[in-house]
Amino acid sequence: MIVDPPALTLKLLNETIAAPNADSKAQDAVVACEEELAYVAALASALTESSDFDHESWSSVLSPYVDSMLSIDDSEFSAGIINKFRIACERAALGDIDEDSDSEDEGEDVCNIRFNLAYGGKILLHQTRLRLRRGHRYGLIGQNGAGKTTLMNAINNGKLDGWPTNVKTEYVDSGSNVDPVYEAQVVLPYLIECTGKGEEAKTLLQELKFTEQMMIGTIGELSGGWQMKLRLCRAVLKHADILLLDEPTNHLDTKTVQWLTNYLLGLTDTTVVTVSHDTAFMEDICTDVIHYEKRDGWIHRKLVNYRGTMSAFVKKQPQAKHYFELATTDLKFKFPDPGRLEGVRTSTQTFLEMGGVNFRYPGCDQYQLTDVNLKLTLSSRVVVLGANGAGKTTLVKMMVGDTTPSNLGGCKFFIHHNLRVAYVAQHSFHHVEQHMESSPAAYIQWRFKDGYDKEKIQSAAFRISEEEQEKIDAFNLEGIWSRRVRAGVVEYEVKKKNVREKDNRYYSKDELLDMGFEKLLRQTDEKIASKEAGLDLRPVTTTEIQKHLDDFGLPQEFGTYGKVRGLSGGQKVKLVLAAAMWTNPHLLILDEPTNYLDRESLGALSSALNEWGGAVLMISHNKEFYSSVCREEWHVRDGKVFIEGISKERKMKAVSKKKKYDKELDDEAKLEKAGGNMNANGDKYKDATLNFWGQTMAKKEVRNYDKAKKKGDVALMRKILQVPQGKIMPGFEELGDGTNKN
Repeated sequence: MIVDPPALTLKLLNETIAAPNADSKAQDAVVACEEELAYVAALASALTESSDFDHESWSSVLSPYVDSMLSIDDSEFSAGIINKFRIACERAALGDIDEDSDSEDEGEDVCNIRFNLAYGGKILLHQTRLRLRRGHRYGLIGQNGAGKTTLMNAINNGKLDGWPTNVKTEYVDSGSNVDPVYEAQVVLPYLIECTGKGEEAKTLLQELKFTEQMMIGTIGELSGGWQMKLRLCRAVLKHADILLLDEPTNHLDTKTVQWLTNYLLGLTDTTVVTVSHDTAFMEDICTDVIHYEKRDGWIHRKLVNYRGTMSAFVKKQPQAKHYFELATTDLKFKFPDPGRLEGVRTSTQTFLEMGGVNFRYPGCDQYQLTDVNLKLTLSSRVVVLGANGAGKTTLVKMMVGDTTPSNLGGCKFFIHHNLRVAYVAQHSFHHVEQHMESSPAAYIQWRFKDGYDKEKIQSAAFRISEEEQEKIDAFNLEGIWSRRVRAGVVEYEVKKKNVREKDNRYYSKDELLDMGFEKLLRQTDEKIASKEAGLDLRPVTTTEIQKHLDDFGLPQEFGTYGKVRGLSGGQKVKLVLAAAMWTNPHLLILDEPTNYLDRESLGALSSALNEWGGAVLMISHNKEFYSSVCREEWHVRDGKVFIEGISKERKMKAVSKKKKYDKELDDEAKLEKAGGNMNANGDKYKDATLNFWGQTMAKKEVRNYDKAKKKGDVALMRKILQVPQGKIMPGFEELGDGTNKN
């Protein structure tokens, strides 16, 4: 039995009647009716045992006895007592809580069911209730991995126990998965076909500023923001009973978010369920909050309903304030140190520069970007802002080498040849989801086991085309053996087939580009940059990889023993970010990094970016997040890039810092020439808290390093710092490269 009748039920009935707002005459009347009270409790126990908590059932069964027992000619008062008693019994029986009373004026029920939900063998929700009313807008709230997207999918597919078959749902997903068949379809015909609307479909697209060219183009040609607009158009035109929105503001510019907000606020007959980490958007639209909770005595999570806005919900549940705060106390991300960049001596020295750059896509008459002038240094913290389709992603693709300027040769376009870039793109999930049955650790192992980023080398940006391969074969080229810099010119050692190695010849980068070897050079530069980072020597054991995943909030339960298939959207972001940072990059580029991450993870990411020693460039519409990290803004509009922030101030600081740096070098040189003032206490060597791979050393390792430092035991210091043989640890040049020459 669920409730022990009639003891607990009788207690609940007494408490309901004895409530402070109950009628005193009713309380006196009940005291004199012990037998009737026990009988009502027994009836309630029978209803509870059968899991019947329907309002009408309780009213029809109990009201004759309650009316008689109360001796009050007030049917509304009697009905109120019964309803409160029913709710109390339901909570006691199922541990299930609706924090707001079941008012009958709250609208028609679209669904009112009780169900279990599991995914991959893990129970997400157990014997929980979902009650949705027509015209209400619900915010679905819970930590990453709680199962929000799983619940949305189950609702959309009608897979929940007791789901009403006559309810029509429409699901707008987050757009994280790339479907080549879907992306190959033409925009307007696709929308007409899947909605059955003709002129209405075109009118809605025009309202959202789709051009004629965009409507006759393929979906894959649209940016992430425009693709989200298209998914919203499809949902709007289908007029569903329940509209399910999974991160609907992802990739959307401010104007489109406002359009979506206004549209949702205007719905009266449609129920909306939304998952979003955009708290301002949720505050604007929500009439109710459905919260994943696990309270004392509950083995598994349940859904708890709260009437009101997000801020009203937080007032009732103060421990949930992290949904509004971009801060974290428990979760920490730790990024590896980027290491040295050849020739770059200060954090304000330029490693990437564009001057007078123009770009247009092949076959297009109109330039998408013109006269672009910008610089990046290790101290850069930049956000790229602009409307959907303005050219933000196009700009970033030039910076990572996916595309090249249309006026290359007639502009300044400099990217340091040893620059290591981590690019977390809008559709980064696409690569991870090709390894659904692997663990996150196994995925990273596959990707980096050869000493370089296999996934990057296999991407379209690096893949050698048939045309380029024909040029390579015609040149009789066997391979590129090495690279050097002479008089400021980057040169590559080229080995031809059937030619002795000693007869290899060096060609400049420009010469090889003129021959059409662009992708071959890109592969070569990427592998050399990986080698400079020590990737060819870094262990790719499960233990080593899991230590790295721990630094990104993906514990062993998910990183080593779980599968990619079982990760939530937020956990996949952590995996993608961890994989990107495995190379110890100098530049981290994030395209909409706030998508899918909960507030705590965003706080951890913000803190890590601010503490990191590399450059950060992001595309984001989340002002709260980017303003916590970025000091410089690049506004892309009308084909131009307008820079705001402290870039000019940085140039002045660079001059000052360079002078100071040169003086320090000069002082060190004089000290070494004079024999120095190093003493037996180990002052010759620096203190260390991070090893060669940028990982925080354990306390025991720090103590052992200090002992070795005092003894001047260079070999032991290198071993504790995990410096590979033949490598020099940036900032610890005094430890040498581990060879006898030192």
